[in-house]
Amino acid sequence: MILHNRISADELKKQLMAETTPRTTISFYHYFPIPDPEQFRNQLYLNLVQLKVFGRIYVAHEGINAQISVPSDLKSAFQEYLYSIPALNGIRLNIAVDDDGKSFWVLKVKVREKIVADGINDPSFSMERKGTYLKAAEFNELSKDPNAVIVDMRNHYEYEVGHFQNAIEVPSDTFREQLPMAVEMLKDKKEQPIIMYCTGGIRCEKASAYLLHQGFKQVYHVEGGIIEYTNKVKEAGLPNKFIGKNFVFDERLGERITPDIIAKCHQCGEPADSHTNCKNEACHLLFIQCEKCAAKYNGCCSPECAHVLTLPADEQARLRKGIDKGQMIFNKSKQRLRPRLNQDEINF
Repeated sequence: MILHNRISADELKKQLMAETTPRTTISFYHYFPIPDPEQFRNQLYLNLVQLKVFGRIYVAHEGINAQISVPSDLKSAFQEYLYSIPALNGIRLNIAVDDDGKSFWVLKVKVREKIVADGINDPSFSMERKGTYLKAAEFNELSKDPNAVIVDMRNHYEYEVGHFQNAIEVPSDTFREQLPMAVEMLKDKKEQPIIMYCTGGIRCEKASAYLLHQGFKQVYHVEGGIIEYTNKVKEAGLPNKFIGKNFVFDERLGERITPDIIAKCHQCGEPADSHTNCKNEACHLLFIQCEKCAAKYNGCCSPECAHVLTLPADEQARLRKGIDKGQMIFNKSKQRLRPRLNQDEINF
């Protein structure tokens, strides 16, 4: 029995682009005990393949974290199957805000030590005591409190292209770095209302539990993160307090929330907020590039990388052979290259 994909990525991408059936991008997560993650993973994979689901799902003893696309006409069947799992019955499904249905081209379901790599080694820490959920209207109201502190629990490159008004950044590359940094930054505000948010809710939910564990008194987190908040303010006609673009961990690399462009091209400094990966596969740097620089450098991060693309394919392969790209992310605030996320660090 095959429990993983065996078709090449290039072929799968071609198949996706040729699809005429609309797809919907959905994310969801849930913290709950899974005694046998491997068995849970295998059963999940077999059922989702039948529903033509693509995406990336992590399963661990602590729960499930998923970002997927499903044929729109099979969305009800997908939800029916998911809700047939007792622990997942009725969980919130975050529907993408700005979606062309081309977010994923293969299904990957992987077992991980944790669904969010948090670096927490304290055995007394528990997810049973979490912060208070804030719905969209509740967030808008509490954010008016001058004592409230709004904390972005995403990575620096996510914050750069879009964030809530008056939100503070915890300038880090990974969630595991962020948790102790957030505690240190907020140590003098343990009695004040702390409002945390992230993309889909999974990171800020864990962060809210961690802050309570560290002695903070009033900890809140935005229910469903930026995605759910955006959908709800649209439905209810509420003021949208989020500005710019929401970075997402799929082929889109971002979904437009408001027309505001608050970031700058990492090459020329002109207003831009489109992330891309350097086309030189030996580099693959994640950075922000405007249309003019994309044309000037042929989608690369530097003249050196642009030159590599002019070389014969076999020469390019020779140059990148044995290179460990690590985690390549442009960190403008530190003016140096930073590692690119590996799969264990990807959060939603």
